Amino acid sequence: MPHIRVLFFATLRDRAGMREAEFDLPSKATVADLKNALTERFPALEEALSTALFAVNRQYAFDEERLPDDAEVAVFPPVSGGATDGEPPTLFAITEDALDLNALLERITLPSTGAAAIFTGMVRGVTSEGKGPRETVYLEYEAYKPMAEAKMRQVAEEIRTRWPKVQGIAIVQRVGRLYPRTPTVLIACTSAHRDDGVFEAARYGIDRLKEIVPVWKKEVGPAGETWVEGDYRPRPGE
Repeated sequence: MPHIRVLFFATLRDRAGMREAEFDLPSKATVADLKNALTERFPALEEALSTALFAVNRQYAFDEERLPDDAEVAVFPPVSGGATDGEPPTLFAITEDALDLNALLERITLPSTGAAAIFTGMVRGVTSEGKGPRETVYLEYEAYKPMAEAKMRQVAEEIRTRWPKVQGIAIVQRVGRLYPRTPTVLIACTSAHRDDGVFEAARYGIDRLKEIVPVWKKEVGPAGETWVEGDYRPRPGE
């Protein structure tokens, strides 16, 4: 009889009214069985579970997969470390600290580095999309940190496979309450030359982060607050 620890994030946490819960499920129970148990205990989750993502022991999981005993299962909406000696410099982290762009760049720069491409996302104070301007007072970011850092490592490995001349990679996401004009995320890639793929690698890094790294944001403004969710669905193997 598997004993399961379930962690709720973002809108799922709000609906459940708690951060975590424990379940004892029948032998050979699957993710689908856990969904049924969640709906039974937390009826407010039923609608959200149709689009929620599941991760078992920090890897994305799907309905037919069996749950091992003492599994840690994270339930969350679609998502909107360092290198060892001898390896290319790689930095990935979830942090509440301000992003020091110069310090982070220094950590992924080698004596042979001649180019760097850096992308930073920032909190917009005013958004003009949709039905006219919308003011944002602040964003509240949260992450499933152990899995997020593991997925950041995966993104770095994908970058190195696609652009083998990239030298250093930094992927850093801030969490907590962040106000307009504040950097929220950094993707930086270095190489010997600007034609080694650093521009494309940095763009790929931020796009991939927004697909598979479990980080969410709540937008708070004069009209209220809302969680911002994506619509990307991970595939088996991701």
